[in-house]
Amino acid sequence: MKKIASFTIDHTILPKGMYLSRVDGNAVTYDIRTRRPNKQQVMDNASIHTLEHLFATYVRNSDVADKIIYFGPMGCRTGFYFITTDTLSKKEAIELTKAALSFCAGFEGDVPGVSAIECGNYLDHSLEGAKKEAAMMVSVLEGWTEEMLTYPTR
Repeated sequence: MKKIASFTIDHTILPKGMYLSRVDGNAVTYDIRTRRPNKQQVMDNASIHTLEHLFATYVRNSDVADKIIYFGPMGCRTGFYFITTDTLSKKEAIELTKAALSFCAGFEGDVPGVSAIECGNYLDHSLEGAKKEAAMMVSVLEGWTEEMLTYPTR
């Protein structure tokens, strides 16, 4: 079988950050990498789950909600995929990601979608963990530019 694109990235040199993973038609996939793969402890499920709820709620309620396709965790637990339409510029995607993470880092109150009716695993959440993850990524992405969206190579 053909190797999928995400398996062609050299994970041994990949730092934390935000990268343009791929473009498929009008769908643009960003890799929001919260961990150095195979070098740092992966995120815990409860923090991932809550961060997913908060980030997705924020971007789907933003002024560019119609340009948002998906936000969710990577199976390896070292980051998230953020998929937008190509009508959202790279600069806008970076700024929206930073705004969403800032929102998550400062969130207080009831996490959206956390009930047995709304969520398939509503008991597995950590607001404090999600806030820590988001705050860490806010500092990582400070000063991030379009030129920095390219994956590093050897």
